[in-house]
Amino acid sequence: MYFEYGENEILYLKSKDRKLAEVIEKIGLIKRETDTDLFSSVIHHIIGQQISTKAQATIWQRMQKDLTEVNAETILSVDISKLQSYGMTFRKAEYITDFSEKVHSDAFNLDAVWQMTDEEAIRELSSLKGIGIWTAEMILLFCMQRPNIFSYDDLAIQRGLRMVYHHRNIDRKLFEKYRRRFSPYCSVASLYLWAVAGGAIPEMKDYKPKTTKKEKK
Repeated sequence: MYFEYGENEILYLKSKDRKLAEVIEKIGLIKRETDTDLFSSVIHHIIGQQISTKAQATIWQRMQKDLTEVNAETILSVDISKLQSYGMTFRKAEYITDFSEKVHSDAFNLDAVWQMTDEEAIRELSSLKGIGIWTAEMILLFCMQRPNIFSYDDLAIQRGLRMVYHHRNIDRKLFEKYRRRFSPYCSVASLYLWAVAGGAIPEMKDYKPKTTKKEKK
């Protein structure tokens, strides 16, 4: 399943921003996979921190094969060392166990999160061990398919903004200007900025000032 958007979102963003309109025209429709199961999405994001997508997929496949079904009950049926044996760190295994315990005891209500506003859901998800604000925002976008997510903490989005609009730096004030411009379809704008940052339009370059050797020290 892919993040759902279409003509309404595209036409709106094109009408609001000429440069983004050109990017959308060049790239076309973007297909980004989503995981609509909130429990597995949280587990996926905890596993995937600071490792490659391939490594994340390998660990997830091992979990699925061994547990048959990945849910709070099956995770709690094994100990932390067993979770580690799938290829994750001790700390990630602890985070996953803690999350599963909270879900199992109803201390964390997955269904309630779906009913929350973006701000409330981000606050609730980032209260979990191992889930920061950026991760919570990515869960809202790629699991819950919220339409208006725009993460200041995402370095690739900042890079995309620099490349499209020829900025040298993106501070919070400038970032919020673009958030207001793209709202209520910031999630779709994010997809295109990620694509640009990843090299989808080869002639676009990053205008971030180069760090000199003296500055690096």
